[in-house]
Amino acid sequence: MKELIKIKAGELLSLLLFLSSFALANNNPYILESDGLIDSRAELKIFEIGKECEAKTGVRIYIYAKENYPLSSTKEVSDKIAKIKQIETAVIKNLKKPYVVLTLALNQTHVNLLLSDDLESIIDKNDILDGYVVPLLASKDKNKLFVKVSAAMLNGYAQIADEIALSKGIKLESSIGSEGKTAGTIWKVFMYFLIVTGLILYIYAVMKSKK
Repeated sequence: MKELIKIKAGELLSLLLFLSSFALANNNPYILESDGLIDSRAELKIFEIGKECEAKTGVRIYIYAKENYPLSSTKEVSDKIAKIKQIETAVIKNLKKPYVVLTLALNQTHVNLLLSDDLESIIDKNDILDGYVVPLLASKDKNKLFVKVSAAMLNGYAQIADEIALSKGIKLESSIGSEGKTAGTIWKVFMYFLIVTGLILYIYAVMKSKK
């Protein structure tokens, strides 16, 4: 009987922990929008990193992820870029400095990093996007898109926090460390390998045709 009570108590505790985690993930102050694209476990880690980063550095890091930006039906690239800028300007309009916002418009294949001017010399925008976000979104593996988006957003978010902390001489306990860029680095090496191999094969084919 005692063992049964212990089991039920354990199950109840697990349920309470799950429900509290779910509630926290759905009330995450560091995720402005997600459109259900980010896994609750990733949201919890984002909350943990964001809270520690804000407490220790004063910088708030946000995520704004949408399945679609409400763009007009125009095919003009310049018009779409202008509309995206309007949307992202509205996103940061009421944010208190210093801030960083990692944005994603999934169906428009658009990612961006919005920084308050006091962080522009600290955060390497291109390094974050090209090294930690885009490679995971673009990878052609068997992972579902839902998993890729969650991983990419968490990966980029964590690196942003690490760079901010580093600029302050601080180490974040919630950091995911150097693991974040491993996937991106492997993907880049693989892509470069394909490009170089393709060039070699092309040159070989051209030289062979001239013989």
